[in-house]
Amino acid sequence: MKPRERLRIAAQKSGRLAEPSQDLLARCGLKFRQSRDKLFCFGETLPIDLLLVRDDDIPGMIAEGVCDLGVVGSNVLEEQRLAAIAVHREPGFRALRTLGFGQCRLTLAIPHEQEWSGARQLQDLRIATTYPALLEHWLGAQGVRARVVTLSGSVEIAPRLGTADLICDLLYTAAQALDYRRDTLNAARECDAGWRLSAGSAASVRDARPDSPRAAARH
Repeated sequence: MKPRERLRIAAQKSGRLAEPSQDLLARCGLKFRQSRDKLFCFGETLPIDLLLVRDDDIPGMIAEGVCDLGVVGSNVLEEQRLAAIAVHREPGFRALRTLGFGQCRLTLAIPHEQEWSGARQLQDLRIATTYPALLEHWLGAQGVRARVVTLSGSVEIAPRLGTADLICDLLYTAAQALDYRRDTLNAARECDAGWRLSAGSAASVRDARPDSPRAAARH
């Protein structure tokens, strides 16, 4: 790929991390002029441009050299890292720093009427999730064999449809936990303390030097 004279940063175009990511860049003194489609933002204060994309695409864009840096949730970063390792492939990106916004938990939700006795009760059950690599990694660490059902969204409806027994999904707020309970799912069960997530971000982008601190970068 031909070397660029301008640094490119990728950030979420919509969602929970979109506004705080752009606010972070603004506080670093970066100003951008948006293209007509509002997906490419030309840097006006420094030779740094911003691409607004789906968060799932950010690690791959960094690995392929489309972008130099990215601000992305550590749930997305770790999911794609584990998925790459599972097929014996180098991820092609690395996390640089945690910014401390966008906190959430990857949480195991069980039927409200069930008591939680430990990971062993998951044996041979079907668990729906949008994070299969993270879930399989945790199940393996617990010595549990379960069937992971991969969905791209609307995970919480899987038990109602009969496609899964349990779900494993992100939990952002206490209000969301109450929503799960109304659906007879107890989302207050946390799989593992190590699954606490924050925006895998980093980036005080104060200048355009390649050694500036940043969120995720090519490995």
